[in-house]
Amino acid sequence: MLRFHKTYFLLAVVLLIIEVLIALYVKDTFVRPYVGDYLVVMLVYCGVKAFLNISVIPAAVFTLLFAYAVEVAQYLNLLGALGWQDNSLARIVLGSTFQWGDMLAYTLGVITILIIEKVVQR
Repeated sequence: MLRFHKTYFLLAVVLLIIEVLIALYVKDTFVRPYVGDYLVVMLVYCGVKAFLNISVIPAAVFTLLFAYAVEVAQYLNLLGALGWQDNSLARIVLGSTFQWGDMLAYTLGVITILIIEKVVQR
């Protein structure tokens, strides 16, 4: 079940760098909130595939459900319930505001993953 896949790991590192750059330097109303969410599911997917010997569909479903769970935690104000609302790192990683647009961005990100995997497998 465990294994190391260098390509997925490198993709995860590149996506993490892009996400950090977006978080630090982009202060707009489209790239930061939506492109960041679109890319974060790709980051999570690549992270999962880098270390687990799991096929595409289960990895994609796990990634999407994980992203949805984070968004639901925002809806339920989990940070407030845990007393972490003032923790900058927790707010960056988990977010603090539920938005349906984020759910759409996650879904489109996973659909993109499935398309890319299908093309690469050919």
